[in-house]
Amino acid sequence: MIQTKQLELVRGIGRWSLVALVVNTIIGSGIFGLPSLVAGLLGGLSPIAYVLGAAGIGVIAACFAEVASRFREAGGPYLYARRAFGPLIGIEVAWLFYLTRVTGLAANSNLFVIYLSQFWPAAREPKMRILVLLLLIGGLAAINYVGVKAGARTSDFFAVAKLLPLLLFVSVGLFFIHGGNFTIPHPAGPAHWFDALLILVFAYKGFEAALVPAGEVHDPQRDAPWALFVGLALVTVIYTSVQVVVVGVLPNAGSSDRPLADAAQVFMGARGSAILAFGALLSIYGLMSSMMLNTPRLTFALAERGDFPHFMAAVHPRFRTPYVSIIVFAALVFLLAAAGTFRWNVVLSAVASLFIYVSTCAAVPGLHSKEPGKATFVLPAGWLFAILGISFCVPLAMRMDRAAFGIILATIAVAGVNWFWARRSTESTIGTS
Repeated sequence: MIQTKQLELVRGIGRWSLVALVVNTIIGSGIFGLPSLVAGLLGGLSPIAYVLGAAGIGVIAACFAEVASRFREAGGPYLYARRAFGPLIGIEVAWLFYLTRVTGLAANSNLFVIYLSQFWPAAREPKMRILVLLLLIGGLAAINYVGVKAGARTSDFFAVAKLLPLLLFVSVGLFFIHGGNFTIPHPAGPAHWFDALLILVFAYKGFEAALVPAGEVHDPQRDAPWALFVGLALVTVIYTSVQVVVVGVLPNAGSSDRPLADAAQVFMGARGSAILAFGALLSIYGLMSSMMLNTPRLTFALAERGDFPHFMAAVHPRFRTPYVSIIVFAALVFLLAAAGTFRWNVVLSAVASLFIYVSTCAAVPGLHSKEPGKATFVLPAGWLFAILGISFCVPLAMRMDRAAFGIILATIAVAGVNWFWARRSTESTIGTS
């Protein structure tokens, strides 16, 4: 018989592994496509947008750092919202977060197959594609099934491996920059800047997922704030440097479908383009490994608090991992990846993340009044950071289209049904005790 309460998760994630997890959850496929989109909007000013985006996300990350320093349990944004505002808001945040991660991993799985086909064209054939997806997702699930340390080591490896091609790209490309490329193709009005920042929310999002497996971090209350700031700083330097090289090397960076590969082709030839394509595979797989490590801990945390069916909180008696949550997550990802849901994820990811960010920023003053003195990392004028973070998110969220709005509403409705079920289950348990 599998026990769920007597067994505890293993605290096998150290401080630097948590930094690697932050980097891994941010840098994924976006770095290989977004530079051209931002350059198309802002031209030579696009590197500045990366700095502004990092500043906005940095305020939000600071709010996450304070709130995270109050908790040692798994759950991340769901747990923060639940403690600050109650089970209903907690479950709403959890569903938005989980849906974003499932569809994100499914979309990245399909993107992995696309890049793999550059080296192995047969990978895109229907039957072979399904087999590749099965091996890809199943392999990551198996690694995390047998232990959090194995999952953390995999995340560590790919956090380093994915950076090497990008560092090579920047260190060589900086010598081939043409100053005349840093022009503005059209007047960059407020709409262009807002659209660019919304795109960059997609680029920078993901750091919050690294906080979900807090129940398996050595000292999450102290390590989480440090890992967030160090990880985000590293990512900002890399993103901005890559954008400078892309714009400086390509005369019309905004028109490129593969900006990094095209830029590498200019100063490193065909081999450089192949290196960047291989780097894309490493980057995508690294992001996938981090998502497979952190996301199942969300449903584990939900079930542990009675907000999900209890079997999702099962801990394996030998490996001490939330194995049921891992299996369910992997199965959902495989089904969505096989069906091909990349476009849905792109529409949903940035907007859903903004809702999650608003809830955590609002939790800063909420938890100040509810649990004074509990945080081990305290923001000076935390209420001001909360207001700035929310002010950054709201105007961007208002730029969502009808499709995104419909998806958000549907997710909120499903989460409401989940809350009603959880409430009835709790009342039933109390009534029979």
